[in-house]
Amino acid sequence: MFVTSAYAQTAPAAPNTPAAPAGEVHTETGVAHGGEHKGAFPPLDSTYFASQLLWLIISFGLFYLLMKKVIVPRVGGILEHRHDRIAQDLDEAARLKAEADAAVETYEKELAAARSKGHKIAETAREAAKTKAVADRAAIEAELTEKLAAAEIRIGEIKAKAFAEVGQIAEETATAIVDQLIGAKASGDDIKAAVAAAKTEA
Repeated sequence: MFVTSAYAQTAPAAPNTPAAPAGEVHTETGVAHGGEHKGAFPPLDSTYFASQLLWLIISFGLFYLLMKKVIVPRVGGILEHRHDRIAQDLDEAARLKAEADAAVETYEKELAAARSKGHKIAETAREAAKTKAVADRAAIEAELTEKLAAAEIRIGEIKAKAFAEVGQIAEETATAIVDQLIGAKASGDDIKAAVAAAKTEA
């Protein structure tokens, strides 16, 4: 216990304690009255080496136990957890990469198959369109041939009919002309004979 100068001056003296001379201060520091401690600095004083060594061993032992039982297991657990998590993440990334590669390969195969199928469908459609065009052309040509033949037959019939009626028309025309020119009607036999003679000359 340390005693201040003011307390030392005002505190009553204990019984059977000799009074201190004036100007002296009594303390419990172990310092001699009226003088200063002349020893070395305590950490460097050889008289304290044994206790210092003992406390050093005790402190080091406590610190070692703290490191071994608390700090090192926690740090090791954290490192192990991080290592496991990194390994798990790497495995997951490898799995995802493998899945992505498989998906890309499947996509490329499906794309190649789709292109091949598209080419085949286009070729089939081209051939079908070509065949249909040829068939349609043949049908149209056959229809046109039939129509042309029917038209030619019709024209022939019309020509025959017209030629058959030419004689009658010529006779009627000649009769009308004779009536107009001479004012008298010619006989039918004369008209027919004249038309026949004209046809023969033609």
